[in-house]
Amino acid sequence: MTLIHIKNVSKSFKGIQLFENTTVQFEKGKIYGIIGHNGSGKSVLFKMICGFIRPDAGEIIINPAYRDKQSMFPKNFGIVIDRPGYISGITGFDNLKRLARIQQLISDQEIRQAMTLVGLDPETKQKVKNYSLGMKQKLALAQAIMENQDVLILDEPFNALDIDSVHSIRQLLLRFKEEGRTIILTSHNQEDINILCDHVFQIRQHAVEEVKA
Repeated sequence: MTLIHIKNVSKSFKGIQLFENTTVQFEKGKIYGIIGHNGSGKSVLFKMICGFIRPDAGEIIINPAYRDKQSMFPKNFGIVIDRPGYISGITGFDNLKRLARIQQLISDQEIRQAMTLVGLDPETKQKVKNYSLGMKQKLALAQAIMENQDVLILDEPFNALDIDSVHSIRQLLLRFKEEGRTIILTSHNQEDINILCDHVFQIRQHAVEEVKA
């Protein structure tokens, strides 16, 4: 099943042409890796998929099962693009609880479970302002998965994580794929791409091209 269809899309950003008449499709239940040099447009591509910015031409077609008639944003997507702006003076759990109130889909226990899955202690009284970069990254990942999102859009999900945490998150993402979820991620670490991805696409010359094995 085609989940996302990027069709004849062109996009410039800050005066730089990133995409020109590019087309690519993502199917449900697979892990996709997006690679490219710094500034090639990986984050911009993700923001277009998520509805945060619009293409200059062409269209981003989201499967109807993931479209929300009340919103311009797709539903059931878990997203890590840039680091979220958390409230620094409260705990990670309290931050996620405030975010969970928006949709009112999950319980406190489900928030705790998501934090535990990514390697955070949901019971700690440590405030986010005292979190390390790795802990903040884990908090962003917990937010992306806490509502059991079916599609994960993850821009550099392993940034600032230690080796053990990288291994744990890799195993978690592979488990999610086995459950039928769809994951699109970027990473500058080729090992992440090799271990996780069913398909790899490279952004070059204003297009998104599949890298053949």
